Amino acid sequence: MAANEKEEFEPKIIAYLCNWCSYAAADLAGSSRLQYPTNIRAVRIPCTGRLNPLMIIKTLKKGADGILVSGCHPGDCHYIDGNYYARRRFIMLKELLEYSGVESERLNFTWCSAAEGRRFANVVTQVVDRVKSVGPWEGYLDQESIKKLEQETGNPGSTIVGSEGGVVDEQFL
Repeated sequence: MAANEKEEFEPKIIAYLCNWCSYAAADLAGSSRLQYPTNIRAVRIPCTGRLNPLMIIKTLKKGADGILVSGCHPGDCHYIDGNYYARRRFIMLKELLEYSGVESERLNFTWCSAAEGRRFANVVTQVVDRVKSVGPWEGYLDQESIKKLEQETGNPGSTIVGSEGGVVDEQFL
């Protein structure tokens, strides 16, 4: 891809934002009329700790060029330690996707409190620039790789014995 094409490329970035902090920061940035790229599509989630890694894989599979996950600062989670769970999951998922051929610039994780509208605008600008630097998502994951990732990440909601990629929770048997 030529450098000229990368400059004209406008990425589609899906932002999974914590309801309590990051979504409020996005709202503050908008109501304060701060300028930042319009490339993100915000998805409001209760807590980043509730974000299933499979959602990120499926988002890439559906054609998003980049992902932003943003939650409360460590120690400030409204659900006590949800952001710590999210951080651990995200580190593992990022390593797994990098191993599968996904550029690290496509996956971004940050913290923004409700009072950090300016920080949110800066983060979005940085994420858009990072994703632009690697170009459009070409779908490096073939169907076999996606199936393998789905099996490795599992489906935390599954309680069916022997379900492919599912986690069996003894308390429900």
